[in-house]
Amino acid sequence: MKFILKNAENVFVRRYREEDFRQIQEMNSAEGWSNLVEKNEDTKEAWNNSTVAFSVENADGDVIACVRGLTDTRITLYIAELMVDKKYRGLGIGKKLLRFVHDQYPSTRMEMLATSSSQTYYKEQGYRPFYGYRKTYEEQL
Repeated sequence: MKFILKNAENVFVRRYREEDFRQIQEMNSAEGWSNLVEKNEDTKEAWNNSTVAFSVENADGDVIACVRGLTDTRITLYIAELMVDKKYRGLGIGKKLLRFVHDQYPSTRMEMLATSSSQTYYKEQGYRPFYGYRKTYEEQL
């Protein structure tokens, strides 16, 4: 599917392909998400096994944004990661990509975690905060 950005550039959203992973890891690194970079194989398997996994590419074929998540297709659509290359921020990609994904599963509620720096963005898009908890397997021991 084609998106037209605020700068009139055409970009294309499509299902994630394994060859996108290198560029996604480059964006993870640029974001400082070192845990995802350090757990390279686990992160790759997460992308390969996610029920929601889309990449956005520019006319040159570079991955400039992506979204990964999970859904039961009826109630919950959980967004695990949304990333937009820093050079493409402010052009509407994130908003269009979240809308595109939610359009695939219109009966669901979309849920996501946010970093302290992204909270304002999500509030501006009309998302409301909710609170949850997290624990790794190792923390149970």
